[in-house]
Amino acid sequence: MSYSYVVDAVRTPRGRGKPGKGAFSGIHPQELFAQLLVALAGRNGFDPARVDDVIKDRQRKDSSPMQTLTPLLPRSAPRVLAASLLAAFGWACSAGKAAPRPPPTTVAVIDVVKQDVPIRTEWVTTLDGYVNARIRPQVTGYLVKQDYVEGSYVQKDEVLFEIDPRPFQAALDQARAQLAQAEAQLGRATRDVDRDIPLAQARAIPRSQLDTDTQVKLAAAATVEAARAAVKTAQLNLGFTKVRSLTDGIAGIAQGQLGDLVGPSTLLTSVSRVDPIKAYVAISEREYLQFVGGLGGEVAARPFPNGDTPLDLVLAGGAVYPHPGKFVLSDREVDPATGTIRIAAAFPNPGNILRPGQFGRVRATIAVKQGALVVPQRAVSELQGSFQVAVVGNDNKVAIRPVKVGARVGTLWVIEDGVAAGDKVVAEGIQKVRAGLPVTPVPFQAGAPAKG
Repeated sequence: MSYSYVVDAVRTPRGRGKPGKGAFSGIHPQELFAQLLVALAGRNGFDPARVDDVIKDRQRKDSSPMQTLTPLLPRSAPRVLAASLLAAFGWACSAGKAAPRPPPTTVAVIDVVKQDVPIRTEWVTTLDGYVNARIRPQVTGYLVKQDYVEGSYVQKDEVLFEIDPRPFQAALDQARAQLAQAEAQLGRATRDVDRDIPLAQARAIPRSQLDTDTQVKLAAAATVEAARAAVKTAQLNLGFTKVRSLTDGIAGIAQGQLGDLVGPSTLLTSVSRVDPIKAYVAISEREYLQFVGGLGGEVAARPFPNGDTPLDLVLAGGAVYPHPGKFVLSDREVDPATGTIRIAAAFPNPGNILRPGQFGRVRATIAVKQGALVVPQRAVSELQGSFQVAVVGNDNKVAIRPVKVGARVGTLWVIEDGVAAGDKVVAEGIQKVRAGLPVTPVPFQAGAPAKG
């Protein structure tokens, strides 16, 4: 069929010239459009002979009742329709056959592995000294000397500060003088009693005089004891002018300066024993009950349930401390404001590397899940609170499966339900796949950089 045939038909629209002169005269445009579309739908493209048959068939039926029974479009509609169809004819003829399909998308896949997985949990922790001693003077006076190097290791009873001892030495001397005076009075009273006893027995003196001398002797003896106590107090105060460390450990920066008037309320410095060092964590009530074995757990007293469980300390920057620790105690109560209970762990600290106030994370293995199914975390995608993975079947087509996820272990994720061991999941290129899409799977390389 030639295109001029269609053009000639369009040139004689319905309503001009004699009826039946144009190929489209009297033919409903919508019906003609449907017929020509059928002719265009061939498997290998447009077939001109088929369209020619359609047009001739309509010419033979020009006198059909459709001319009068079916409402027709405006005059210009056949011409526009024919022009559009001519454009479609040209495209179909030039195309010949369908464009080739793009090659399948290449994705990296990894097998779902079944293995025993340790279930670990972590808590934020703050390190603190095993013993923290606040160094305060026990007497009031002026600070005259600092005997230690700040930040250094000090021994118990080592002198850290000195207070001006002269007022306390004078007080001691005065107390000793008062003691000597009291002892002299006691000696005199003792001699009086010794002299009066035989005289009273001989009725040479009244009995009341002996009683009076006896009371004076007792009072003098009491005065001597008080004076002796005053001497001891003065000696202690004089000794307190040397401020000593209460424990072995690291001494902090001095808070008092030379010349300061210090007293029992003045904090001079702190000394912390840091080997071992404590790490405090706050765990929830649910975790605590899980540790003790629930309400049916043993009631035997011990520092902390699972006290023998080794603990890892993860420091700032992700470094794992090489010496494992263990739980040593739990607080007596649950904090009603936070619903947590405070737990202390102890870690060996040779070399005093760890210091109070450091932050880190305490990691513990609370269980081992037998035969768990694991996939890389990058293979799991989350959408509005639900999780899914892309599984490549034996026909290399993708199936999107919803999964139930469990604990995260390193770079892996435990899958509770939704996959089976040996399934191939997409670990790289998951953004480029959809359900039913054919792909070319390649093994996933863990160290390779991410693509797409």
